[in-house]
Amino acid sequence: MRSLKVLWLAIAIILLGWASSALAHTFFFGLTELSVNANSKKIEIIHQFTAHDVENLISEQQQINFSPEHPKYEQLIQEYFEQHFILQRDTNLIKLNWIGLEVQLGKIFIYQESNSKNFLSGLVVKNGLLVDTYPKQVNTVNYQDAVIKGSLTFSQRQQSVKIESITSVE
Repeated sequence: MRSLKVLWLAIAIILLGWASSALAHTFFFGLTELSVNANSKKIEIIHQFTAHDVENLISEQQQINFSPEHPKYEQLIQEYFEQHFILQRDTNLIKLNWIGLEVQLGKIFIYQESNSKNFLSGLVVKNGLLVDTYPKQVNTVNYQDAVIKGSLTFSQRQQSVKIESITSVE
């Protein structure tokens, strides 16, 4: 009787493990923080994504084996992010400087900064990061400066949003 319970427990654990791996990574999301530096007044940007999602996307687009050991790892990621994450005011693009990236615990953190002094109200954010490769990709952009704060959601259908000045910092 005891061995039957152990057998059922073992089967349950195996099935649970199989089910969890089959369901693993059914959500694709990215998080971006936009904030205005109080001293320099430049927009600071931090993107956070699952590293293997970004690597798989680059592999697929470039038709190469792509990992952190690749000699153009940062360059190819930089090119992709500069093409798919854009800030603009009216019809003028805001130049974003590439600060760098780091990979930690399966996440990739990408750092950018605006070239000149800026503010967030009225800014148009275009975020098409990973949405073409992963149709269920959802990107959230949280923003904050001395006047406003809020959150924007992007998807394959919604890739451009204007920051309105309706929400205020308390």
